[in-house]
Order: sequence, then structure tokens, then C-alpha cells
Amino acid sequence: MTKTSPRPDTHPSAGAARRPLPEPSDGRSAATDSIRVGAFLLSAQFPGQSHAEALERTVRTAVAAERAGLDSVWLAEHHFVPYGVCPNAATLAGMLLGRTRRIGIGTAVSVLSTVHPVALGEQAAMLHLISGGRFTLGVGRGGPWIDLDVFGSGVAAYEQGFPERLDLLLRWLRGSRVGANGPQFSFPEVAVVPRAAEAAPAPGPARVPDLAEWLGLDAATGALVRFPRQRRDGKAGDSPLCGRPQSGPPVIVACTSPDSVRQAAERGLPMLLGMHSGDEDKQQMLAAYRTAWRACGRGEEQLTRIEREHVAAGVVQIEDRTSTARASLLRAMPGWFEYGLGAHRTVDGRERRMRDPHEYTELLCDLHAVGTPKHCADRLLATAERTGLRRFALLAEGSGNRAATLHNISRLGAEVLPQLS
Repeated sequence: MTKTSPRPDTHPSAGAARRPLPEPSDGRSAATDSIRVGAFLLSAQFPGQSHAEALERTVRTAVAAERAGLDSVWLAEHHFVPYGVCPNAATLAGMLLGRTRRIGIGTAVSVLSTVHPVALGEQAAMLHLISGGRFTLGVGRGGPWIDLDVFGSGVAAYEQGFPERLDLLLRWLRGSRVGANGPQFSFPEVAVVPRAAEAAPAPGPARVPDLAEWLGLDAATGALVRFPRQRRDGKAGDSPLCGRPQSGPPVIVACTSPDSVRQAAERGLPMLLGMHSGDEDKQQMLAAYRTAWRACGRGEEQLTRIEREHVAAGVVQIEDRTSTARASLLRAMPGWFEYGLGAHRTVDGRERRMRDPHEYTELLCDLHAVGTPKHCADRLLATAERTGLRRFALLAEGSGNRAATLHNISRLGAEVLPQLS
């Protein structure tokens, strides 16, 4: 994995001059592809916190992300562990779509191994339609956890069942009538209701008086506050994520192995790359994706469009000094990793190896946007230059503190985003 050396501790102006991005490896113009930054929220329960505190921090951070001008919010789901206390990312997404107006909300990810694809497809279709196309469905196969026993899907759903589950989900989101005749799911053809493939109506501003604080209404006049918007390709008024798709919600696949990369490419779906991956790892996965894509006979123009939608997960912590930012994460994250990830139980007693929590935190600090505003912007730009990736989902709650997390989001919007333009 590629590591970057810590930069000198400085507190530069947010308006520092930027050098132009070089051409990405596929030859298309980098200048036309703005970098889009979102917040990645795990609803992490740090030691000493309650479940309610973790969830409340997630809600407030998501609303703050919209006010800060971020492009998107990505929500994780976990079961039975304090690593993340949101058990259904689509449910939380629905609530946040109601408390926001502009920002895209996505799942990162909804775990297909423990849910019926039709049930998840119904949720996704409804969120897509009622939000005016602001919802993105991220899916993954999860892990070999006790969840598979609790929900009755069994270890086979994790080890062999993901392709069938993904294909059924996609047929549901794109069709009008769907039946199934596979090893996991078999049922007669039924009508798809609601149909995600219908055109999503344009979202209108929600006005709920008792949610004024959440919605950003002016306390004195009740007028809607104008929030800053990130621009995707230089055109004012673009909607977040993939815009307002006319063929159902965008779907993105968590890719952590050659098999998952190939499965995403074969279905023409963009990838969500994990925050443990350095730039060299990302380059290898992108190359494998292109190889699998071309092996299917898919066109280069469509590949270029899809590659703009890959998302790289990472970490962000912004302070006046890089050493302070690293220290903030090194104080909080190792305890959370040990407490949260250590609670995982495998479905069949298989051995699992856990990273050293302190070493893993140091690795994340080395790989990602942890430091001064200029250092964070430079780190994101460096990844964009090396890989061609233009979308990021950044874990902003690594300090474990609500006020610090909200301040982190505010600085990301005010001091880092302007340097990425």
C-alpha cells in the first residue's frame, strides 16, 4: 500500500493557488471532472457512548454535511456490534432524505447476504421516487458473521449467493414484472410496485415547522437558507450523485476482492473501494475492473461514464496542525476498533484475524486526508491524479465526539472543498 509522509505543520490559507490536474490514465480531460466529496457515517459507538448518542451524531452530521456543501452522505449498516449501531442503512437514509433537500444519500452498504433482494428493492424504489432521485443504493456481501444465522440466510448466502441476490435486485429495480427460479429464490412472476424505473419527480423543499433547525430555516423569517452546492462538471444546478436518474436509483457495489470487482464490471456497476486501500491498491482494482469490463464486450464510452461514479472511502480529520489531527484520531479510533470490531462473531466459529488497532489507525492517517486543510486537499488531489477517481466518501467521526465531528464537517466544506475546484 502506498503511504504518504506527513507534511510539515502549517496553517495555509484556504484560497491557496492550485496546480491543474494532469490527464487521467484513460486520456480524458481531468479538468471537466470535478472532485465530489461526501461524508461516510458508520454510526460508530465509541467506548462510553450510548446507542442513541451514536445515532444522534449521525443525524446531525448528515444535516451539517448538506449545510457545508458536501455532495453526499453514505450510511453503513452493521448488526450486533458497537462498531456501527445502524442495523438498516436504507431506513436511516429515508429519515435523512426527509430532513435534507439537496444532498445525495446513499447506503455504504446495504448487506445483501442478510436481506431478501426484493424487500431491499422495494425500499430503494420508494426512496428513489419520493426523494426525486437523491438516493443511491450501495450493496455488498458483508462478512461471515453470526448475522447469517440470526436472519436465517446461512453461510452459503455469503460464500456463493451474492451474484444471484444482486441479479434479482437489479431485475427488480429495472423491471415491471419479476419472477425467480434459482437456488436461493424461487417465486412466480409478480408486479413490481412501486416501479423504480418510473421517472422520479423533481424534489421540492420540505417545510415542516417543528423541524426548522434540521431543515435550515431562518429562525426569524422562516425563509429557506441557501446552501452552497458542489458542482460536478462546471454546470450550475446539477443534482448530487448520479443526478436524477430515469431508470431507478443508482446502484454501487462494495469491492474488496477480484471476484467482487469482476461481478461489478460484468453488471456495469460502479465500485465502492474500502478505506483500507492505498492508491496502488486502487489502481490495481481499477485496472482489473477495466479488464473485466472489456472482456464482456462493453463500450469505452460507457466505461468512461461509469468510472466517474466509482467511490473511494477514506478518512478526514482537519486541524490547524497535522500532528494535532493525527493525535485526535490516535486517541479515539484504536479504542473504537478494539471495542467495535472485536465484538464480531463468525457464523461457524472460523478463525478471524483482527488488525492491530493502533497500527491500523496510523495506516489510515498515512493514507487519507488527515492534517491541515492544505494537506487534506493535497491528499485528495494526489489520489485523484494517480487513480482518476473523482468521488470520495470520507469518515468524519473518527474523533468520537459530536461537536468535533460537526466542526470537522464544517471545515471540510469551508476550507478543503474550495481547494479542490
